[in-house]
Amino acid sequence: MLSRENLKAVVLSLAMLVVILGIWEWSVGGTLVPGQEELSEYEMLTGAGSASSSNIPAPSEVLSLAVTELSDPFYDRGSNDKGIGTQLAHSIGRVLAGYGLAVLVAIPLGFVVGMSPVMQKALNPYIQVLRPISPLAWMPLALYIIQDSVQSAIFVIFICSVWPILVNTAFGVAGVKKDLLNVARTLQLSPVKTAFSVILPAAAPTILTGMRIAIGISWLVIVAAEMLVGGTGVGYFVWNQWNNLDLTSVIFAVLMIGIVGMILDSMLAMATRAVQYAE
Repeated sequence: MLSRENLKAVVLSLAMLVVILGIWEWSVGGTLVPGQEELSEYEMLTGAGSASSSNIPAPSEVLSLAVTELSDPFYDRGSNDKGIGTQLAHSIGRVLAGYGLAVLVAIPLGFVVGMSPVMQKALNPYIQVLRPISPLAWMPLALYIIQDSVQSAIFVIFICSVWPILVNTAFGVAGVKKDLLNVARTLQLSPVKTAFSVILPAAAPTILTGMRIAIGISWLVIVAAEMLVGGTGVGYFVWNQWNNLDLTSVIFAVLMIGIVGMILDSMLAMATRAVQYAE
């Protein structure tokens, strides 16, 4: 049952959506001027020659396309004609592969860095230098070394996901209260048991926060990476539709990217709330 405040927020949100879509529909309702010469593709794309000076599709056109695409999202009619579900599945698979590798590497390494001040000081310069590098800057090097577009995209996801998870894990582990560690020593727990029964539960919320940040970055990066490497994926779909001057499909794909990103973030947010640590 929604609270009164949440109900008001939902009603206000829907009202804003209706207003925005109404303005959008009204503003793009122009038609071609009678007697005007035939336009080039570029002029058509930029909206030249229409009464409203806009060739942006109306919300009703996007909705109509969405109904058509979502009624058969996994069709495959060749390399350049795949359903949005198929394209999203390729993208999600790459994100999960690169993100999973980042989790496997970053969490153990973050434990080491967080538990050892010496390792923290030794690795900190490398982390500070490598972390700000744009993930796409790695793409040419990955393509040259790996020589496989799909694996290169997965590598880019890995390299952009590993830093927030590593830094948050190290921060969470280093922030575990000394009293808890002293209790573990008093009980003569082994280092492995101390790590899993004391440090991991206490640091879990911070680790999950890093993982939530990383999944958002990964989803942002895969779209750009797929525009570069081509083949399949929602990023390639957007670029391909742009080349076809199909703005309706571009807008539909952008909306789907946003929805999938929201779902991924919500899943990590639920996991973060589930591991809240209470002393």
